[in-house]
Amino acid sequence: MIAFPRPVPARTSRRKRLIARRRGAMLYLILLFIVIFIGLAALSVDVAYMHLTRTQLRAATDAAARAGGEALSRLQNANAARAAAKQLAAANLVAGEPLQLADSDIVFGFSDKLADGSWGFTAGASPTNSLQVLGRRTDDSLSGSVGLFFGRVFGVNKFQPVQTATAVKLDRDICLVLDRSSSMKLGLASSAETMSSSDSRSSQPPQYPDSRWAAATAAIDVFIDTLATTPPSEQCALVSFGSEGMWVNVHNDASALDQPLTCTPNDIKAAGHSYDSRVFNGMTHTTAGLNAAVAELTHPTRARPFARKTIVFLTDGFRTAGGDPVPAATAAAAQDIVIHTITFGATFNQSEMIAVANATKGKHYHAPDAQTLSDVFREIASSSDVILTR
Repeated sequence: MIAFPRPVPARTSRRKRLIARRRGAMLYLILLFIVIFIGLAALSVDVAYMHLTRTQLRAATDAAARAGGEALSRLQNANAARAAAKQLAAANLVAGEPLQLADSDIVFGFSDKLADGSWGFTAGASPTNSLQVLGRRTDDSLSGSVGLFFGRVFGVNKFQPVQTATAVKLDRDICLVLDRSSSMKLGLASSAETMSSSDSRSSQPPQYPDSRWAAATAAIDVFIDTLATTPPSEQCALVSFGSEGMWVNVHNDASALDQPLTCTPNDIKAAGHSYDSRVFNGMTHTTAGLNAAVAELTHPTRARPFARKTIVFLTDGFRTAGGDPVPAATAAAAQDIVIHTITFGATFNQSEMIAVANATKGKHYHAPDAQTLSDVFREIASSSDVILTR
């Protein structure tokens, strides 16, 4: 008996063809997902590489700015600072290549703290206290742009990151100015404005520890010790002032440069204490003290061209000799010198000293006693800083 195959129902045949087509469609969908996955994986590699490159560029730019700022402070020479920035930049790899800086990538200028606490940089402004580095991996930079691994699949062949860093070196040349009029030999509790010529202390050196001069020299010691703990490199000078004249057979100058600018702390202390065993007298010629300090801070060889210039001016009383010191302060401000004024004791002319400080955008302090005086000097000494801004 011959067996014939049973005919396949049309409905079953259509189902098989539909399943086959579905299998083919899923294959295309899977292939699409694979392509998308590979594309995303490639993109993530490039994104990670770009992030790493930015981090390397930030580190290299910061390091170059710090090196340039340090050289500017130490050597007081713009060319040396530029060379130091270039050298350290080249020692750092960015995307596998040394970061090369052009001269135009290193800009000198002035940075100052703004009211909101941020720092503003003005290229080419004076006085020069900062250096800004532009770190670039762009087409027109010496190092060129950064090539991507898979970005070219999407039509992106390169990455061009840019970073900036500004090193602000707040090194200062400081001149301490001390009132050595007769009243500085009065006791700390005295409210007298002047010392009488009949006072036995007028023919003697200042007494320790109970005299205004003793408190002043103690505050100077605190100032110098505090400076030694701060990062910047500081130079200090010491000027004293009274008035021109002869008292108790001793001649007094209106002002004296007791110690020229120096980096040796003990020399400043010694200059202040040099009056411990000396007889001095006179009135209070504030302008003479200011002018002597300005002359030292603008000295052609001792003053540093890239250091901030600061005067710390101490007086215990009213001006009793010479003219108004505010014009002298205004002239100092024109030479980028800041004056901080301190009035000490129970008798003082705060309004005049406030005007002197304001003329130079400095600060005025009043110290009613010896401890406060030392605290003020400590605050001024520690106010300098070294920062990196961006």
